[in-house]
Amino acid sequence: MILEPWQWVLLVLGALMVGMAKTGLSGLGTLFIAIFANVLPTKEATGLVLPLLILGDIVAVLVYRRHAVWSQLWGLFPWAGLGIVLGYFAMDRIDNHQARVLVGSIVLALLTIHGVRRWRERRAGTAPGGSAPVAGGPRVPRPVVASVGVLAGFTTLIANAAGPLMAIYLLALRLPKLEFIGTSAVYFLLLNLFKVPFMAHLGLINGASLWANLLLAPAVWAGAWVGRWLVQRINQRWFEIITLSLTGVAGLRLLLS
Repeated sequence: MILEPWQWVLLVLGALMVGMAKTGLSGLGTLFIAIFANVLPTKEATGLVLPLLILGDIVAVLVYRRHAVWSQLWGLFPWAGLGIVLGYFAMDRIDNHQARVLVGSIVLALLTIHGVRRWRERRAGTAPGGSAPVAGGPRVPRPVVASVGVLAGFTTLIANAAGPLMAIYLLALRLPKLEFIGTSAVYFLLLNLFKVPFMAHLGLINGASLWANLLLAPAVWAGAWVGRWLVQRINQRWFEIITLSLTGVAGLRLLLS
């Protein structure tokens, strides 16, 4: 993989964001995808990013595993697996632009639904202060779980872009920030490991991409600890505001790219 120095600088910046997104600011997820996609073709970037995501997931799970809410995960896994399989078969049938527009549209639609829902709750007086984290989260209707699971699996295989979608879903559950991060970490570690054979079969994970992963791994590690430091200093309300804001920027970036 022969790259110019400025391209390596962008890749290191993207790798730092991978780590920060995994342990603190999840809304950075699609921003680092955009950075990698500006250096490499989108599909190649997807293969390069996946092992870096897994490294970030491992760090996040080691730090936050005790906060994971497994009751919110079991129903998602089989549907996410189905979404990954659908994404695998769709990969050769849609181009990079179509994939970005699709994912961006889904993220912005979910963000809008979440905003309308919270606005109605505030008007009804059911969400005082605009933030009411609930340990463990509520029970979610099965059709919603199935829809989110399939969409997350599909978008993560197509563009590694399920992060903003899951951020909105977990914020809608009103999980406290540590439960949010722990649940997200476990979910994406298992999901990303499941994706590896599919990506390898498509030729998107190869010797050249793994060598680049090795060079970028220290930046992921550093970003993960920066993210952990930041999240310990952000209260619940600002955590939600920052996450939703970055998610909205990421969705627009995908839709307009």
